[in-house]
Amino acid sequence: MPAYVIFDVEIHDPVRYKEFMDGVKPAIEAAGGKYLARGGALKVYEGDWAPRRIVLFEFPSVATFEAFYEGPTYRGLKAIRDACSSARLVSVEGLE
Repeated sequence: MPAYVIFDVEIHDPVRYKEFMDGVKPAIEAAGGKYLARGGALKVYEGDWAPRRIVLFEFPSVATFEAFYEGPTYRGLKAIRDACSSARLVSVEGLE
């Protein structure tokens, strides 16, 4: 089953965040993930959620995403990301 990962990020240091982006894009692709949306225009229709920058990924499965997220490559990139931004991250299983 595919997994969809929703990432809501607020960037505090765009220069440093670019360093993260330069490394994470190829790492996501190497793990079988792909970008579906990245920082485009957004609009809240209901509720009190105030997203900052939304990134949407698709991975082959939740297990594939978790292996990427917990793996050594992303751990190093996450340290960079954490130093220059704050985020919310969720995954949801898709339909077969």
